[in-house]
Amino acid sequence: MKKIINDPAAVVAEALRGMAAAHPDLLTVRTDPAAILRADAPVAGRVAVVSGGGSGHEPLHGGFVGPGMLHAACPGPVFTSPTPDQVQAAIEAVHGGAGVLLIVKNYTGDVLNFETAAEFAVAEGIDVRTVLVDDDVAVKDSLYTAGRRGVGGTLIVEKIVGAAAERGADLDTCEELARRVVAGTRSLGMALTACTVPHVGEPSFTLAEDEMEIGIGIHGEPGRERLPLEPADGIVRRLVDAITEDLPFAEGDRVLLFTNSMGGTPQLELYLAHGITERLLAERGITVERRLVGPYVTSLEMQGMSLTLCGLDDELIDLWDAPVHTAALRWGC
Repeated sequence: MKKIINDPAAVVAEALRGMAAAHPDLLTVRTDPAAILRADAPVAGRVAVVSGGGSGHEPLHGGFVGPGMLHAACPGPVFTSPTPDQVQAAIEAVHGGAGVLLIVKNYTGDVLNFETAAEFAVAEGIDVRTVLVDDDVAVKDSLYTAGRRGVGGTLIVEKIVGAAAERGADLDTCEELARRVVAGTRSLGMALTACTVPHVGEPSFTLAEDEMEIGIGIHGEPGRERLPLEPADGIVRRLVDAITEDLPFAEGDRVLLFTNSMGGTPQLELYLAHGITERLLAERGITVERRLVGPYVTSLEMQGMSLTLCGLDDELIDLWDAPVHTAALRWGC
């Protein structure tokens, strides 16, 4: 294992200290329990949008904390859910009097711990709602889930709902909007190599030099199909076919296309894959209205990529375009 770390058990704590040092005007970073908060939290009269999960997916979620997106993120250990007390502390820290919306990727540990924290917060008189993200078309059930996993679509939900909350939308509206985005979003990923969790010290699975894995999860889980390695055209077509057939997406649809690196794939290859995706969607009569390309929902150093499509209308485009100022996403400011 080669990583730029000290003690594997201290990776997350040391990274949080670095994040605090890098963004002192944007974030307040707490370590006990761990939480990444907007520097201006709580924002009075606004719905607070909170998310989180295991570390190792950076910049998800902490990189998306700031005006126009999340009010707080709860980072657990690498690929391990944050605890209920972490989530409860974050809820209390950012609650501005208009309620709290929890955006939770559909992994068993995340769901259980966020729901437990929500129950505690409700008992204290805070109105808390929870929306699960389950956009991965790869598998119905996995090592970490009952039902589909939450992957790249989580970023899109956080951005759109965060924009609505920033404008003053109430909790009912934010919850309905989140559910609408989840319902219209689908993702699928693939890998050329596995990742290595620092405290484990060895790859989560093994691929031969001439193999690829389709349908991997963001916690290093193997996918649904192991195949001989193909050129980029074949890889991208497999992802696009599975995603468009699932919802399904059809001729005349308007979409946001998110082409994501799993952490180890360079931008050169990612833009190549993005161009192929745009061509394949155009052949299907699907219009790409908005785009995002980069390493935003990662699995440590895994070489691979994922594609996410989110159906758009004028309202969702307006909210996606709304100003955002976070460590990882910034426009319109």
